[in-house]
Amino acid sequence: MLIDRADFADLADLARHRQQAWEIQRDYVMARSALHRRAWAGAVPPVRLEGLGELPFTNKEMLRASQRDMPPYGDYLAAPPDRITRIHRTSGTTGTAMNIALSARDAQETAVVGGRAQAAGGLGPGHVVVHCLNYRMWMGGFSDHTTLEATGAAVVPFGVGETRLLVRTIQELGITAISCTPSYPAVLERVIAEDFPGLRPRDLGLRLGLFGGEPGLDEPAFRARLEETWGFKVRNANYGVSDVFCNFAGQSEVDDDLHFMALDVLHPELVDPESGATLPWREGERGELVLTHVSRECQPLVRFRTGDIIALTGTGRARCGRTAPRFRVIGRTDDMVVVRGINVFPVQIAAQVMRAADLSGEYRIVLPGPPPYDTLPVEVELAEAAIASGQDAALAAAIKRELGVTARVRLVPFGTLPRTEGKTRRVIRQETT
Repeated sequence: MLIDRADFADLADLARHRQQAWEIQRDYVMARSALHRRAWAGAVPPVRLEGLGELPFTNKEMLRASQRDMPPYGDYLAAPPDRITRIHRTSGTTGTAMNIALSARDAQETAVVGGRAQAAGGLGPGHVVVHCLNYRMWMGGFSDHTTLEATGAAVVPFGVGETRLLVRTIQELGITAISCTPSYPAVLERVIAEDFPGLRPRDLGLRLGLFGGEPGLDEPAFRARLEETWGFKVRNANYGVSDVFCNFAGQSEVDDDLHFMALDVLHPELVDPESGATLPWREGERGELVLTHVSRECQPLVRFRTGDIIALTGTGRARCGRTAPRFRVIGRTDDMVVVRGINVFPVQIAAQVMRAADLSGEYRIVLPGPPPYDTLPVEVELAEAAIASGQDAALAAAIKRELGVTARVRLVPFGTLPRTEGKTRRVIRQETT
């Protein structure tokens, strides 16, 4: 069901292709997915994709319940078990980890679509890229490895841990690119400073940093800091939703917005996150991203609420020549904190933290109990060797000025907040007894 170079294809041709694929997928899901039949409560899914708004949504909690009741894959496993060729597990950052089954065709489509995103960021033949995400069942490990290979680059499957060995491996193999989370370079920087006297991160010769799994790369100050420290080009090359596709969007070499690379196999919608009403798919619109597989064998999803709030920034041909629609991720519905009626997302706090002086860039929002919240409690880490001298008041003032909410900022010494090789949690919801 894939189209060659779909990210450059005519949008009308892609729409016709998706419609034809959906007519086959629709019958397949109706016949084989008990979860969807249950969710639809007797309704018949529309033949035309334009009519999908008539159907109820599916969501993460429905998938969790399905896998609890029908382990290990849930009753939305639509293919016979002997069609499964690979098994993954989600990170569980926002709840219970989910088991993900892929057929050979599912895995191939995953690699090709993700490869488009990695290639748009500048990766290709001649590059040697070290992949530093968790290979232990997580989709971001081996599946993302295959997307890197799909670009024609040579891939070093390093995984997580043994950071000192990673530094030596980069030097010995002449590695030119790194694939990891945005927070991982800070871990590398600390190890280099402690164990490799006289070596600077930019001395490693990396030319390209391919990042995903966490927010923050839309903040110019953070990108500039990474590029200045490491001497590489920074690309958000790996946006995905593990239950749907591990990677289906990335930045190009000339556009900072994410490009939606999967219009041949994935149908997107925008909906109002509160009412669920369908919103127009047009430039300037913002809402929750809802996705439907039009080509998936093992665990097809129809009208799946991703929880990601996005803003569509372009629907015409981009400067890089791609027709793939462009968007920015504003935040997640499950990470959203409402303070006196104002919706606040961690990425907005990150923007203010990155612009402030004498801070390391590490922060977290620590919520003391259930809402409502009158103030936003934020823990922020000082930069190395920095002295606390009013940064908390200055940051609180910036948050109030830019976001309209009152923040209670607490400064902590450098190195206090955790650095992770996987996804970093920015919103901590403390249990109360």
